[in-house]
Amino acid sequence: MATLEIRELSVGYGPVRALRDVSVDVPAGAITAVLGGNGAGKTTLLRAVSRTLGFHRGTGTGTIRLDGRPLDGMRPAEVVAAGVIQVPEGRQVFARMTVADNLRAGALGARGGRRAAATALQRVHELFPVLAQRAHQRAGLLSGGEQQMLAMGRALMAAPRLLLLDEPSLGLAPLMAARIAETIQEINAGGTSVMLVEQNAAIALRLASTAYVLDVGEVALDGPADELAASDEVRRRYLGVVDETAAEDAAQAEGITRTLSRWSA
Repeated sequence: MATLEIRELSVGYGPVRALRDVSVDVPAGAITAVLGGNGAGKTTLLRAVSRTLGFHRGTGTGTIRLDGRPLDGMRPAEVVAAGVIQVPEGRQVFARMTVADNLRAGALGARGGRRAAATALQRVHELFPVLAQRAHQRAGLLSGGEQQMLAMGRALMAAPRLLLLDEPSLGLAPLMAARIAETIQEINAGGTSVMLVEQNAAIALRLASTAYVLDVGEVALDGPADELAASDEVRRRYLGVVDETAAEDAAQAEGITRTLSRWSA
């Protein structure tokens, strides 16, 4: 299990400031969720941790430590070797390669050699049996949900201590999104810390012990996930829950009378 500490992280893409003095903790063995709308800086935060900002012409200041060890200045491959693996938004599997080859690619550079890779593959097949069934099929022919499983399985082949998940439920049907959420819990229960970036706040807050809400590059709210789930602001902005009593009071104050009418063709 790994502990991640991010302190006063600021990131820019040229003149555009994407993050401002962001501090986030992922305790060992925990799931920490990061919520926020489009453009809030969630993906940028993950790029800063995985040290892939440079691929997107981003630069940052602040400190990022894994078990007290600075990740600043490391190359992405060194971060992977340290046990930090990112599953990117949009899955980004190698479409022309087979499922088996995608998984083998995930094990490149992993610690432990062939024996560790074989153990990891067995675990991936236990979590995602469909990947064993589709082993010789091209990844590009998989469904969206199966591609998400493959992206996560590929990451698990490197035996991560900290897993960075970027919008794992994006574009998935509700049943598939729920299945992915259950798998995240299983992965975490197996000893992997998880940093979960999600727009689906209902799933994220159910899985996480702690959550942070990013708003235009800054931490707007943070705290225990169950407390944030009960927050009126979070419920209104991210869970789509409206306080009907407050809405009625506001309508009456404006002299608006709500009426229901039967629709007719």
